[in-house]
Amino acid sequence: MAGNTPAHRGPVRLRDVAELAGVATGTVSNTINHPERVHPRTRKVVEEAIHTLGFVPNQQARVLTGAASSVIGLVVLDVESPFYMETAHALERAVRESDHVVMLCNSEGDLERESALLTMLAAQRVRGALLAPATPDPDSDRYVNLPGDLPVVLLDFEGGEQHCSVTVDNFSGGALAVQHLLELGHRKIAFLGGSPDLRQFTQRAAGARQAMIDVGLDPDEQLTEISVSGIGIRDGQRAADLLLEAGVPDAIFCGNDMLAFGAYRALAAAGLTVPDDVALVGYDDIEFARDWVVPLTSIRQPIDELGHIAAQLLLEHSAGDASHVHRRVVLEPELVVRLSTDRRTDSHR
Repeated sequence: MAGNTPAHRGPVRLRDVAELAGVATGTVSNTINHPERVHPRTRKVVEEAIHTLGFVPNQQARVLTGAASSVIGLVVLDVESPFYMETAHALERAVRESDHVVMLCNSEGDLERESALLTMLAAQRVRGALLAPATPDPDSDRYVNLPGDLPVVLLDFEGGEQHCSVTVDNFSGGALAVQHLLELGHRKIAFLGGSPDLRQFTQRAAGARQAMIDVGLDPDEQLTEISVSGIGIRDGQRAADLLLEAGVPDAIFCGNDMLAFGAYRALAAAGLTVPDDVALVGYDDIEFARDWVVPLTSIRQPIDELGHIAAQLLLEHSAGDASHVHRRVVLEPELVVRLSTDRRTDSHR
């Protein structure tokens, strides 16, 4: 075959592969899209021709023949967030074995942009989308009847019976953080969170309040809550600066690790040390948390498990099986104690 390989300029076409393999173009198409329809010997010849010519199938053309797309959309709130980047890596690893790829999109927490991205993904005929919703609403009605009947699995959002969803119990995570601080003897505690429009932060704050109520404390008196518009290091520093203007708390619980890193900077700039003057807890337990200046106590989210389950749910949902039943999966977070709250703790845990 190699000796008869034609010289090509420009993209290799389907008929070029058919000519080299000595088969009809329909046979090439079936080999790519429905290999079970092609005799193994013929399929091998066609695959060799594809490899020899470097032919790249047109993804949209494949889908039009009835083949399932190998592209999965992932729409997150913030591509700069280490949590979402670690989630994207976990999802990519989870779908790699089934020869799928992940297309990452950033809604920036904007509902209009999110809607445009979902429409674009439907137009690209992706297999489905994994979506971290931007809506502040507690229900998921806006994600029913999407363009092109796009299959969607909701991430970090309990979607109800009309959607598959996988989330981590944010209320429980907030309670875990404050329970830990209370057990260490801290009573004057602050919560620094992102926008109250983001459910994750309101749920974590609610868990923090409940932990205080459970031990007989009044969160209105003992818990100071500060919200900022962003979720990055500078936002955490700004929130902590605002907090320190009113006094120094015993401990600070931050809605994510990036906010905690910013809070640490503000504390250091004010001449305060962690944990001697102020104990500090983050959320997510991103990879860098254990390597921070003072290793950070954090609430770990099971990101690998979340990614694996979300990918599995989407592949099942998008398979077109009429017997498919939507599942809602809620995972439990874990407290990881490091030096930022307890000097006796092994900082490399």
